[in-house]
Order: sequence, then structure tokens, then C-alpha cells
Amino acid sequence: MAMSNVTLCVSNAYQKKFYLNENFNGLPQHIKDELKIMCVLYTEDVGGILELYFDEDGSLQFQTSCEEQDYFYDEIGSVLKIKQYQNDKRDLLEAIETYYRVLFLGEGLEE
Repeated sequence: MAMSNVTLCVSNAYQKKFYLNENFNGLPQHIKDELKIMCVLYTEDVGGILELYFDEDGSLQFQTSCEEQDYFYDEIGSVLKIKQYQNDKRDLLEAIETYYRVLFLGEGLEE
């Protein structure tokens, strides 16, 4: 049975909104705050929509999109900003992946 992707959070520059999947309310508050800051700063700098989601393997992925006529969306800046986050926030992102894999996928719970 194939699993679908699970959204962690989304930041939308058009609606000026941030969404954290309620299934992740158990994350420590400082991690939720860090995610919000990171994602909102991304959409303020680059524009468009940023989604962080877990793929079928439990790896955290970044996905961006923009409205069709958004000429202000910075596609090159988007790639650079994501690479910067993956480097600068490596520990945070790995901790969130571990959280997801243990609590949602049941990895590492063998007796």
C-alpha cells in the first residue's frame, strides 16, 4: 500500500498565512516557532508558496510554487534559499525527520 506525502507546514506569500499541520502540535514550541520563522522569511524574501512535507521514506522535502502571473517570484533565489536552509538548519531539519520517523512511521521502536 503506497503512502502519500504528509504536509508538515505551508507558508503562503499571497494570503500572508502560515499553516502547521495539527498532527505536529506535539513538537516543542521552539521548533514550531523556528519552522514558522524560517518559512515566513522564505516567502517574504522569495514570494510564492513554500510547503515542507515528508515523502514516503520519511524524508523532509521542500516544495515551492507560485501563481502563474507572479513576475516577482524569484525562482533562482528560491533554489539558493532552500540550499541555505538545508545547510544552516541541518540539525533542526534532521531532528524533525527523526521525530516523524519515530512517532509516525514507528521506526526504531523494535523491541
